[in-house]
Amino acid sequence: MLIDLQLHSTYSDGYLTPTQLAEFAARRGIQVAALTDHNTVSGLHEFVKACHRYKIKPIKGMELYCKLNSRRFNILWYNFDETDSALHDTLRLSQVRRRRYMRTILLKLTKHGFRLNVNGILDKYNHYVPVNHIIDEISACPENLAKIKRELKTDSPSEGQVIMEYFRDKRIGALKNSLIDFGRVVKLRKRIGGQLILCHPAKSNRVDRDFWKKLKDLGLDGVEVLSPHHPFDALVHVQRLAREFNFITTGGSDFHRLEGNNYRVQKSWDYFRIDTKYLRKVSRIIA
Repeated sequence: MLIDLQLHSTYSDGYLTPTQLAEFAARRGIQVAALTDHNTVSGLHEFVKACHRYKIKPIKGMELYCKLNSRRFNILWYNFDETDSALHDTLRLSQVRRRRYMRTILLKLTKHGFRLNVNGILDKYNHYVPVNHIIDEISACPENLAKIKRELKTDSPSEGQVIMEYFRDKRIGALKNSLIDFGRVVKLRKRIGGQLILCHPAKSNRVDRDFWKKLKDLGLDGVEVLSPHHPFDALVHVQRLAREFNFITTGGSDFHRLEGNNYRVQKSWDYFRIDTKYLRKVSRIIA
């Protein structure tokens, strides 16, 4: 059975609405799908309604930026009570911090010579402030785009290049992530339920067994195994450790948008599909 347990919509850093996302998934034969927007649950009601329309089983999800001591990582959370007031308080605090961090960077960019209406840009994002959409806003001004091309010395600056130059640079400052302590997440999970899954753990091609053990002892339920971010050699290691720790294993395309520009590969689904037969214990999430 084809599933996709990591999809992003316009409520965070995706480019399709939850309804468009459900329709997109249905056209590709997905039978179970999860909306996992960053640090927000605002799109879930629309997504669930749309999935029912397109005969897809919806899974309520979310992707959180977390920390444990000095370690930063992402968690996918599934099947929780999205109406809980404590959850909304936690997410709102995270969203306010994220907005404050982004405002700091945008103000520094204006001093660096960019033409920006900082309040106007931030007012467009009521939930999560996505850096990719902010880059789109900046680049929409011809003067800003010309400046980026000139400073990066390319006529086709990539999103990654812009992030490294202006959002992770010492001259301007690094955009902070609004992190939630994993212990707080685990405590909240006791109240509202669900499964906690370590997100694309081999994205940097580094798998830390000792760190996984710490997370498991605290309450981690599983790991994302099938991800377009995972090189094959790391994927094999992830599967082996997942079995050792008796973890639930999941998979997701991390879909955000179609890439455009006449590229042959427009989305991870052009080369990457997730079948439940490769995922141990995933039924605990999708059953």
